[in-house]
Amino acid sequence: MFTEHTLESAPAASRKTMEMTIRHLGRLTPPVARLATSPHLLDGFLKLSGIFEQTTLEPVAREVVIMTVAARNECHVCVAMHTGKLRELGADEDLVGALHEQRALADPKLDAVRRFTLAVLAKAGGVEDETVKDFLSYGYTERNALEVVLGIGTYTMSTFANRLTGAGL
Repeated sequence: MFTEHTLESAPAASRKTMEMTIRHLGRLTPPVARLATSPHLLDGFLKLSGIFEQTTLEPVAREVVIMTVAARNECHVCVAMHTGKLRELGADEDLVGALHEQRALADPKLDAVRRFTLAVLAKAGGVEDETVKDFLSYGYTERNALEVVLGIGTYTMSTFANRLTGAGL
């Protein structure tokens, strides 16, 4: 139902962002082509994604947040894209498989990220103090806890928009 835009068919306000994506990835991905229908959503997601990439969470921990949200929200295109990112980061197949299957991770510290992400989602942020203390007990900080919230917000927007537009189907 949603248009998969080209640079020529997209709203003018989306074209600069689309061109930057092409320069960065070497191609225009279907999610970007469909999200281009809303220049504000496309620009907002890409900006927030870039900000999330600059957080103090380790790269694999960031991907755990993203994959936890993507798998929970059944965004197959996000799962596929971030599986590739995990592999680029050198993540083992057991980690990738566990994230796909939404099960506990072998690495206790990364599993703490997964569990905390799910708790924040389930409670709309209103997690118990014990949940936060458990997350912090793995060496994470209050700042990291808020960075998880940033990742959840960013990738909830992405997964919802990708599912709504049928991107990647």
